[in-house]
Amino acid sequence: MLPIERQHKIKELLHKHHTMKISELSKELGVSEMTIHRDLNPLIDDGAVIKTFGGVSIAQKQNEHKPDTKDCIFCGRTTNDRLAYRLILTNNRKETACCAHCGLLRHRQLGDDVVQAICPDFFRQTTLSAQLVFYVMDASVDVGCCHPQVLTFERREDADKFVTGFGGTIYHFAEAQETIFQKMNGHEGCSNSHH
Repeated sequence: MLPIERQHKIKELLHKHHTMKISELSKELGVSEMTIHRDLNPLIDDGAVIKTFGGVSIAQKQNEHKPDTKDCIFCGRTTNDRLAYRLILTNNRKETACCAHCGLLRHRQLGDDVVQAICPDFFRQTTLSAQLVFYVMDASVDVGCCHPQVLTFERREDADKFVTGFGGTIYHFAEAQETIFQKMNGHEGCSNSHH
């Protein structure tokens, strides 16, 4: 099978399964994981596929992602307003991620295309600028979204109290963005397990 044929097959599989591990694609197509990585590079570069924790996911094109859709732009999980991270982009486009985990990764991916990002305070549910909140990672409480989970707090003292009770580490925006990126690229396994 030619690389272009494998790339077509990869897209078909991702449309069907939404997210797959590299090892699953390798087994499905009968080629090495290195070959899968080579086949994925052009798909990632042109935005058809995005990297996720331990694998890849089909990217939703802007015209496919309708404003009333409640799926995460990054992992495809159904979004919950209590955790949602919203990105306002150039040309007044909007994207919603299911949580700060996916929001930070998507924000990093989009870079200067992001005009503004907002997320809710974990306790108060007030809307906050993503650049000004305190991010808590690696807490023992499970809120039922992506892992490693990232929770957002407006006030440092609330984040401190949360960490005292549930563990975890507090980060500012830039640190949180880099830390989640490093965690995702340094581990194997799938963060977006769908039940």
